[in-house]
Amino acid sequence: MAHLLREVGLDFVGTAPVRHVFAREITAPPETVYRALAEDVPGWTHWFSAVTLARPLDGGARREVRLRGGTRFEETILVAKSPEVYAYRVDVTNAPGARTMVEEWRLAPAGTGTRVQWTFAVDGTAPFRFALGLARAGLGRAFRDAVTTLDRRLASAAS
Repeated sequence: MAHLLREVGLDFVGTAPVRHVFAREITAPPETVYRALAEDVPGWTHWFSAVTLARPLDGGARREVRLRGGTRFEETILVAKSPEVYAYRVDVTNAPGARTMVEEWRLAPAGTGTRVQWTFAVDGTAPFRFALGLARAGLGRAFRDAVTTLDRRLASAAS
């Protein structure tokens, strides 16, 4: 059953009760990584293995995302500032116990490549927060695998 989450702004990333922050350096330049994140939303299914559907809504102001296992999200883009940051808030989800969710992708030059930082900021019921604490290692692994796959995909597209 889908339910409406609390509306928050980007400042929630710094104040959320549960924050997972992961970073990795890749070889693709920031502009290219940004385009893959913010402009090629359907392409997420090719590099983020948990994502089974990603599509822009309302001319790119919102997104619909579905994950393996059946979790669904309707999201609002909070910031799309090329090539530095792409962030969105989950407005509707079927994830039980979720109250607030914001994800932020920050991109910074790192040599000739990019330092990609993903912050997953959430609030929810006590069991939801506890479960996300336990899920930290898995989320980190999913991030590393996704960003590594994205980097390979971007490198092959450039050649």
